[in-house]
Amino acid sequence: MLSVIVPVRDGEAYIADALASLARNARPDFEFILVDDGSVDGTGAIVEDAAVPGLSVIRHLTPVGLADARNAGLAAASGRYVTFLDGDDWLAPGYLAELVSAIDSLGCDFVRADHVQVEDRKRVVHRAPWARRGMVLDPRSAILPAEVKTMVDYPYAWAGIYRRSLRDLLHFPGSLHTAEDRPWIWRLHREAATFAVVSMAGVFYRRLVSGSLTQVGDERQLHFFDAFDLVFKDLEPQYLGKAVRNFCALLAHHLELADRFTPDLRARFTERGAAMVRGLPADLVAESVARMSVEREEVLRALVPELPGRSVRLRRDREELT
Repeated sequence: MLSVIVPVRDGEAYIADALASLARNARPDFEFILVDDGSVDGTGAIVEDAAVPGLSVIRHLTPVGLADARNAGLAAASGRYVTFLDGDDWLAPGYLAELVSAIDSLGCDFVRADHVQVEDRKRVVHRAPWARRGMVLDPRSAILPAEVKTMVDYPYAWAGIYRRSLRDLLHFPGSLHTAEDRPWIWRLHREAATFAVVSMAGVFYRRLVSGSLTQVGDERQLHFFDAFDLVFKDLEPQYLGKAVRNFCALLAHHLELADRFTPDLRARFTERGAAMVRGLPADLVAESVARMSVEREEVLRALVPELPGRSVRLRRDREELT
């Protein structure tokens, strides 16, 4: 009934926790597909020793990246439903059964859930940014409004469950080695028929893991721009303002962390970022920047000096007060 896809690469520090949590969630109608994406550490040996009912392993001798590792798992899946778990995260006992029960009872194409963010011993529940819980809705209704966080700002594939009959909508752009979840979540919300959000937080998501792409500043970070090229491609006009705001906010975030880049990569990243900002509708960029924090506005103005400045922000604030 359920296929759980677990991509991992060089995850020996954490994969035992993930596997143990799968064992605590096992059911005869659940299959666990672990995709070892070219690990060169002890991951393979740990997986071989694991006693997890329903576990099968796909091994890549050469790494293909997270997107295509997930796609390999999707190609092997046989369940009615699919979900994901990253190799450095883990699940609460009984969580998968609750997910299946939720999508069974709601009867929609996909269900999104909350999650628990983990930093060392700190645990914080992060709620999916949608207040209407347990109701079947049109996924397009959860893209807007542009000025607040919505479901396209919550791209985590592992925070939910999906009908495998969605087929190509579940596949990730294999050309991307980071930010692959951004065009994925936009396409899912634009093209699927129904979805729901439930109040359920059973995925424990480790942040600031050494070696994760959020911590690494290499060539793969340039795929951020390729990801948003895919978001903007053929995008309906009513969603363009939201996508611009989404892109500008994430670009400012990346620029705030640009010290992790080599000087050459930082130069290439800023050059491409400036070109992409200048290629977007100027009025939508101005509106997006005007609604940012002062710090992020300054980061983007340093990148593109001709952006409207504080006067736009002050005028917007005056308009909101009247």
